[in-house]
Amino acid sequence: MAFTTRPVIMGTHAVIATGHYLATDAGLRILHRGGNAFDAAVAAGFCLCVLEPQLNGIGGEVPMLLYSAERREVFAISGQGVAPKRATVDWFRNEGINLIPGDGLLPATVPGAFDAWLMVLLEFGTMTLQDVLSPAIELAEEGFPMYAHLRNALLSNADKFRTEWTTSARAFLPHGRVPEVGEVYRQPLWASTFKKVLQAEKEASCRGRDAGIEAARDVFYKGEIAEAIAEFCQSQEVRDATGRKHRGLLEYEDLAKYRGKIESPAMTSYRGYDVYKCGPWTQGPVFLQQLNLLEGFDLRQMGHNTTDYIHTVVECAKLAFADREAYYGDPDFDDVPLDVLLSKEYAQRRRALIDPQRASDDFQPGDAGKGPLTYDCSSAYPSDVESCGDTTHLDVIDAAGNMISCTPSGGWLMSSPVVGDLGFPLGTRGQMFFLSPDRPNALQPGKRPRTTLTPSLCMKERRPFMVFGTPGGDMQDQWSLQFFLNVVEFGMNLQEAADAPTFHSSHFPSSFYPRTMHPLRVAVEDRIPSSVCEELSRRGHNVSVGGSWSHGRVLGIQIRDGVILGAASPRMETGYAAGW
Repeated sequence: MAFTTRPVIMGTHAVIATGHYLATDAGLRILHRGGNAFDAAVAAGFCLCVLEPQLNGIGGEVPMLLYSAERREVFAISGQGVAPKRATVDWFRNEGINLIPGDGLLPATVPGAFDAWLMVLLEFGTMTLQDVLSPAIELAEEGFPMYAHLRNALLSNADKFRTEWTTSARAFLPHGRVPEVGEVYRQPLWASTFKKVLQAEKEASCRGRDAGIEAARDVFYKGEIAEAIAEFCQSQEVRDATGRKHRGLLEYEDLAKYRGKIESPAMTSYRGYDVYKCGPWTQGPVFLQQLNLLEGFDLRQMGHNTTDYIHTVVECAKLAFADREAYYGDPDFDDVPLDVLLSKEYAQRRRALIDPQRASDDFQPGDAGKGPLTYDCSSAYPSDVESCGDTTHLDVIDAAGNMISCTPSGGWLMSSPVVGDLGFPLGTRGQMFFLSPDRPNALQPGKRPRTTLTPSLCMKERRPFMVFGTPGGDMQDQWSLQFFLNVVEFGMNLQEAADAPTFHSSHFPSSFYPRTMHPLRVAVEDRIPSSVCEELSRRGHNVSVGGSWSHGRVLGIQIRDGVILGAASPRMETGYAAGW
């Protein structure tokens, strides 16, 4: 076995992995108290909002996949808020806006995260909201030690907070300064807001657990929190990437009408494994399309991270992501031919386009029954401006075989100001909509933007096998794909698979403002041999070499023969797995 940065965590009762070790600890405590995997995930998810406000927030979103051992079924939780009723293509065109900005209040959708966590708790959990939310309130009120990644994010935004986003300065800069690493950092406004939610649960608890949770939800979406969000959006003018100040489009009615839903996931089979992703309102099906394409190659014979292997994986990614751009969108609004896109026959036709010795410079979606489409890349600027923000992740498996994979994101402290005294900002996921009404993922009121957030779940022989995921925007379904292949093709243990150097393509338009695109570019961590990089260049790839540990931090948990195993990438330092 190769050296690994951390041991594989093994237990027989439960294992949890999250983006911050204190969230992992909070979830583990819930499990020790008799909670199931879903209770633990909700508790850890709330904690991540407090611990990693530069990566996610309760004003953002959280797509999830879960397997219920009791129901013996896999479910997708949408966890993605929708566009406000005032958000239309015509509104933006009348304002002279061709791309929805990635910051400010204009791209705000209805916050989906709080609803999603409560939905999981209601439908699949066993505990009260008081049980699972209290650890996050404790962290916000009593504090936790400042760490480098959060401090750097605060330093980068402190001047803007002080001069423009004074509500953010009040929430995130205690005494007007950025705390040093190791100082205890508190977020009392966040704690105060969510104490009100728990008070509503307490007052309604005489009618039962479910009534208490619903009463807490009403405070957020129909009560004083919703009122504060709507008032802030309508009264505050915030400068955004257009160079102008705008009020938000979100109104009270948008929040009051919102409710997420439980859906059937997308799925494909790969060499005896059934792999599940959220639907095409996320980019998740590109993972499945890549698997269908790669199933036609002998990856083991190519060898891990060889030139042939990286070239093949990258060329498959180009084909899958071209289809993402041409076809994916909220299936409640867009006619997405997912049955064709995920068919083995379609993959066979697309696979024939791959030249084993030459990188393709085409960006050509396939013919999925609507005639061959040519994607217009004219809005994909060849700029080096990158979007701000990021994402986190968490996974849990318990002894009963319950599994859950969650990818919280949005509501970052960098993209939008804190809403009054609530202690959290809104998300900016609306930037992912297009302003071309005749294409999928075009902006419409009540519609979910096609998010990059993409948890993963895998069954083997109809039994629970693995949950996993990573931050990373458009790269998520490339880095997590490599983790999966490391395990099932190359026999690595989970920590080896998480530690292994990674690569990704940016041959397709970014989902984030300003939708940058870098044809033929392949980014690799510098632990991949230079000889491999040189040969990739000879095949036509534009190779960009980054730091040894510069890519995403995959987390994963596996269950086999009654033993639960977990791992967390050391990238970004704070992600950890734990279990017993």
